[in-house]
Amino acid sequence: MEQTTLTRQQASDAVGDQGWRFLVGELRTSVRVDSLTEAASAVTASAAACGPNADGHLRADVRADRVELTLQSLDRAAVTAHDVDLAHRITAALANAGLHTSPELNTRSVQVVEIAIDALDIAAIRPFWRAVLGYTDEPGADGPEDAVIDPVGQGPTIWFQQMAEPRPQRNRIHFDIRVPHDESTTRIEAALTAGGRLLSSESAPAFWVLSDREGNEACITTWQGRD
Repeated sequence: MEQTTLTRQQASDAVGDQGWRFLVGELRTSVRVDSLTEAASAVTASAAACGPNADGHLRADVRADRVELTLQSLDRAAVTAHDVDLAHRITAALANAGLHTSPELNTRSVQVVEIAIDALDIAAIRPFWRAVLGYTDEPGADGPEDAVIDPVGQGPTIWFQQMAEPRPQRNRIHFDIRVPHDESTTRIEAALTAGGRLLSSESAPAFWVLSDREGNEACITTWQGRD
């Protein structure tokens, strides 16, 4: 199967009508289930749809009320044409079992949470965070200023933002929440209604900078506006 890495637009367009969403480097969907037994069956059907390539592309988070599925070519940490083909296969297999892939279930959409750490010398602090968290390098990104990831895929990615000078007036660690491009407005409105402030939309739709009432920052991010 073709392993061509897709552009962000290609990846998003290829799965949007299948109930999947592209989240900057991976495809995600949710499947509503009624029990842990049904969740296990959904994962089994999804893995079977992927065939021998499941281990290199598919990850699953299994709960009694849902299964969250992620597709990514793990050897390059990117979405390829093969991942798109697998998404279509999984959606069809689950439909045959009476289950459906959807980007949103219950209280929120699929998402990815990252933690960003501001640093004057990224190369100097990166080894500490890699060691203290038990993290490792992302495939194809092992430079002294690259992000570090949880090798078992449970914890958030940690990435480092270059500072030009110290900024004692603001927090040095913030959350990035990757959401589907069609979810960003809803998420931002909810944050503002909950007392947040919009600090900047200058880089939208790639990201919006928000804060709570005490100035602690978080970014809502999408795949759009990054080319």
